[in-house]
Amino acid sequence: MTQLSNFLVFPSVGYLRWNQARLQWIGSKKSETQKQVEEPILSWNASYESLLGTNKRFPQPIPLSEMVDFLVDIWEQEGLYD
Repeated sequence: MTQLSNFLVFPSVGYLRWNQARLQWIGSKKSETQKQVEEPILSWNASYESLLGTNKRFPQPIPLSEMVDFLVDIWEQEGLYD
């Protein structure tokens, strides 16, 4: 308990724990991102059917931004996204 400007301030233990866990998570993600080479995971000739026409898992995680770019390209080719 600390005193600031004549008010008692009770630190939120839950918030402090959450923030500590968040900083650890963000710190580990930043170091992973910096180590990785920014090469696309999806092949340039991947098709919608080859990626999403099956229920098999991808061999490695695909970044959301890369998957969005892929889907937008497919939708534009099919005239579904203007």
